[in-house]
Amino acid sequence: MIASEDDARAFVAKRCSAEAFAVLESYVEHLRREAENQNLVSRNSLDAVWSRHIADSAQLLDHVPRGNTNWLDLGSGAGLPGLVIAIMRPDIAVTLVEARRKRSAWLEYLCATLATCAPRIIGAKLESVLDERFNVISARAFAPLQRLLDLAGRFADERTIWLLPKGRSAVEELASLAPEAQKGFHVEPSITDDHAGILVGNYRVPERKS
Repeated sequence: MIASEDDARAFVAKRCSAEAFAVLESYVEHLRREAENQNLVSRNSLDAVWSRHIADSAQLLDHVPRGNTNWLDLGSGAGLPGLVIAIMRPDIAVTLVEARRKRSAWLEYLCATLATCAPRIIGAKLESVLDERFNVISARAFAPLQRLLDLAGRFADERTIWLLPKGRSAVEELASLAPEAQKGFHVEPSITDDHAGILVGNYRVPERKS
């Protein structure tokens, strides 16, 4: 369990290059400044930004085997977790979907400013995004679990890894699914909050009958 900002920085540093870590430091400074203009994250959380946001995002990489090359992040907001993943692992093609124009514009600006950071940014509602298959789908505070699966299922196949940080509601949300859907997921403990969980699965959402 990560107990301090120093622990969080060390955790992240072990999982990326020195160059990528420097870019993350720059990202954190941009995040702090932009928090004065829009509510990207809780102001209080900025006091523990490395543990609450950067390491919290970086831990998702521990559940993704090497060789997964494209990643869809839903409701990226401040770039969490998708932009952090894109910075740490430039070998993965990351797509960020953010419908709120002010936030997607900031992400576009940020990616033009930060070195070695080139995710694809889609500033639109998920319903209007064209079908495409992804190796990994992540979402942090995007929608309740069943709604999320209904919206994003068309981007997954049986090999897709779902990584869904659900905080303290992880077990409860998993229990809300139909029994067959529950079999596709399990709860992994978060390393940043001993009460939080991450839903991890290889679940393919059944196609709806017409």
